[in-house]
Amino acid sequence: MSTQHLNGRLTLFPDLPNEDSKATRTEGMLPSQEIKRLIAQGHVRSVPEIVEQQIQPASLDLRLGEIGYRVQASFVPQHSTVERGIADAGLRMSRVDLTRPTLLEKGAVYIVPLLEELELPEDISARANPKSSTGRLDIFTRLITDYGIEFEQVRTGYKGRLYAEIASRTFTVILRAGMTLNQLRFVQGSPKPSDRATTALERTSWERDEALVYGEEGTPTKAQIRKQSILLSANLRGDDSSEIVAYKARENAPVIDLANINYYEPHEFWDIRRDPGNKGLILDPGGFYILASKERVSVPPDWAAEMVSIDQEIGEFRIHYAGFFDPGFGYGANDIKGTRAVLEVRAHEVPFLIEHDQVMARLQYIPVLSRPDKIYGVDIGSSYQRQGLTLSKHFKKI
Repeated sequence: MSTQHLNGRLTLFPDLPNEDSKATRTEGMLPSQEIKRLIAQGHVRSVPEIVEQQIQPASLDLRLGEIGYRVQASFVPQHSTVERGIADAGLRMSRVDLTRPTLLEKGAVYIVPLLEELELPEDISARANPKSSTGRLDIFTRLITDYGIEFEQVRTGYKGRLYAEIASRTFTVILRAGMTLNQLRFVQGSPKPSDRATTALERTSWERDEALVYGEEGTPTKAQIRKQSILLSANLRGDDSSEIVAYKARENAPVIDLANINYYEPHEFWDIRRDPGNKGLILDPGGFYILASKERVSVPPDWAAEMVSIDQEIGEFRIHYAGFFDPGFGYGANDIKGTRAVLEVRAHEVPFLIEHDQVMARLQYIPVLSRPDKIYGVDIGSSYQRQGLTLSKHFKKI
């Protein structure tokens, strides 16, 4: 990749203009071209250098570094750096070498320094989340920062390293340095979802002969808007009784190497659940399930969306690990009329019965400062644009 200097710094993106981009909003998430600008100006840096493939429509993929630590417990280092917190609390159990294929045991907690570092402007904060394939493998991955007071959040003006806390809940996995398990979104201001903004967005979509929610066969459907969100329900109905409507992760499954794509036979790792008729589906406490929404959702190019992970008013379960929807998800080509949301579900203390069309999740729409120069879809290698009920990309299609 060619390089040039910008304001005394080396930039990886010589096609990026020197003048500030014309943002249409004053608050919102930064689009891909603004993420490139942060990198060019040295606010995000890495050795080895950040490459184009890491930059998504409204997020940056973060890469694992060469070493990690197995630790006794999860923690938030409110009063120290991450590495000092590990040392002072005596949490470190062993050092992990990620320069070669490395096995992470199910149920163990690891902390891995990431390759990317930040020196954010005073008006920019950031928020992280696992990538879709990470969530669908039940790999609990959270970002932590030096002197941070909560997971996944990076305060405005933060300067320092980033770390991934990794706990694979269901499968023992193999990974290595350079892999991406989570992604970072950059935010200017404090954009907040609201019923009013969501209703206005839906009205604008209908005026463009589009919709935020589609039913079967691409039929536009009025969204259920409540608590600053669009409500999504579970799909437990197939075209016939043989159609798969859910996967439940098997205990004591084989090891999964995250480098293997379209490689594993689903039945070795998942119990397959078909249309249950009127009986519904009972979620076992501690069980991990992959379901799909009944609704097909669409995210316009100048918006993103995020699923609320836990809502006790809906049920005693966690509904997702990787709930971020890029600009352009379920949107674009004339033959794409929304895409189903995949629900990564873990029940908590008691068995919980769900039925077809039962509300399971809330999806919040978040403004992007301006339309990204790339949107979600096959043109940028997105894996799930046309998904139905879909396992992670590591498994063969059934």
